[in-house]
Amino acid sequence: MDKPHRGTIFVEDAEVLSHDVYPADQYILRVAAPQCAAHAKPGSFVHLQCGPQLAMRRPLSIMRVDARAGWVEFLYKAIGDGTKLLATRRVGERLSMMGPIGHPFTLPHGDRPRALLLGGGVGIPPMVFLADALRHEPICEPFVIMGSEVPFPFKTRPSKILVPGMPEGTIAAMPLLEDWGVASRLTSQAGFPGCYEGYVTDLARHWLDALSDGQRQEVQIYACGPHPMLAACAALAREYHLPCQVSLEEYMACAVGGCAGCVVEVKTPQGSAMKRVCVDGPVFAAETVFFSVA
Repeated sequence: MDKPHRGTIFVEDAEVLSHDVYPADQYILRVAAPQCAAHAKPGSFVHLQCGPQLAMRRPLSIMRVDARAGWVEFLYKAIGDGTKLLATRRVGERLSMMGPIGHPFTLPHGDRPRALLLGGGVGIPPMVFLADALRHEPICEPFVIMGSEVPFPFKTRPSKILVPGMPEGTIAAMPLLEDWGVASRLTSQAGFPGCYEGYVTDLARHWLDALSDGQRQEVQIYACGPHPMLAACAALAREYHLPCQVSLEEYMACAVGGCAGCVVEVKTPQGSAMKRVCVDGPVFAAETVFFSVA
């Protein structure tokens, strides 16, 4: 991956274009930020000021961009003081925003055209952004699995795209992906109609087992979500001998590598090392990350 350098992160006075609320305190925020929109890549995030009365910014993963129209979109959940304050921002207000930040996902090469995207909870946004990029790659066949234990921030609908290995009744899909022609399925343990009852990795196993040996060797896994989910994705990749990239989420103070408050332990050719999630990540090869799950 390329090293970050000066001139790749922009500070913009982003205008709120839309701000919609969904069940379980979930919000989709769209802001006008043309420089970020023009330079963001799947896996990028921003550091956003939630309100003038709160100095500390919050990191948000990018879900969608439109470089021509100059907007950037985020999905977040209001769970702390910062995001609860952000939830009160209205259309027309402006927020100071730094971005895009971080190393993005590396898109599949010709020998790995089958991209398996796994997103859980607030890890869903990077998978939407990645799916949007992959649908324009002629060699790529993305399949997206999303999981949530609260209602999804969109109205699900039965998929019209056939996917091998899906258990009976697993038909719920994300409408946006369906409209893009990207196959998707949803999982939950909350009993939502059409969703697979279990984890994203459980449904991924059904799909992987339905592939031929040759097809399975064309798969690359991409994942973002809670730490235990990413550990399970890394374990799944090891079991099937597949490459896997994970986008980590950590608390951040500066988001530009200065405070080293978001470090994680990773394996390097020289041995164990501490890497900053903000600028050395947030995307890492899964096999390099030391996952510790309580």
